[in-house]
Amino acid sequence: MIYVILFIVLLVFGFYAFKLNKKRPVESFPESWKSLLSEKVLFYRELSTSEQKRFRQRMMQFLSEVYIEAIDIELEDLDKVLVAASAIIPVFGFKEWHYNNLSGIIIYPDNFNGDLEFETQDGRRVIAGLVGSGRFEKQMILSRKALRYGFENDTDKGNTSIHEFVHLIDKMDGEADGIPERLLQRQYITPWLKLMHEEMEAINDNKSDIREYGGTSEVEFLAVASEYFFERPDLFQRKHPELYEMLKKCFQQNPAMKSTKS
Repeated sequence: MIYVILFIVLLVFGFYAFKLNKKRPVESFPESWKSLLSEKVLFYRELSTSEQKRFRQRMMQFLSEVYIEAIDIELEDLDKVLVAASAIIPVFGFKEWHYNNLSGIIIYPDNFNGDLEFETQDGRRVIAGLVGSGRFEKQMILSRKALRYGFENDTDKGNTSIHEFVHLIDKMDGEADGIPERLLQRQYITPWLKLMHEEMEAINDNKSDIREYGGTSEVEFLAVASEYFFERPDLFQRKHPELYEMLKKCFQQNPAMKSTKS
């Protein structure tokens, strides 16, 4: 019964988001958000003043194209700031980017399971974020707990919301397969596959510091490695120089250079 209710909510939300997104103008960045962004988002703090202005503009463009709703909690400014920052971080190296495969984001208060019920202790898989498919295409669900934790801990190599946006980027060529063809030039695809499979083998042999979940599939490897790339770029470059160079080409960014200047 709970699943049926949630399905109806998500279906209505998807239609509502689609209708709203066709009408909403790009608003000015609220002054009250600047302190939240500076305090919570290390990536933003390490940008130059001109880049920070561009980052804020890109955030507002994103928020004009995607509708965000919360379930059982009040949607706060911090939630909007962190979601928008997560969307812009992986694509900031591109002059323009639109997530045309996303119309709405639902924020849950905590983690949830495969039935979209809140976290339980019954042994079912606990989920912090997911990108919808099938009936839930163009929708993302995020745990507020995971969203905020991803920006509170600068040393854990992980960020759930960036992870989910990388999945969206991966899907933009029509299929989520761990090969970001919209970002990576054709001559780099074969080297990327070789590096990815070698590192996945290392993960599964407990010989890598990349999170274990990255060894479960090519799709998850791309998302997990990308989290690491943006969260701990200096360490990632030192531990995985070839992968770092490949992701630098992919995202057209060099975050380790920024982190050494901070």
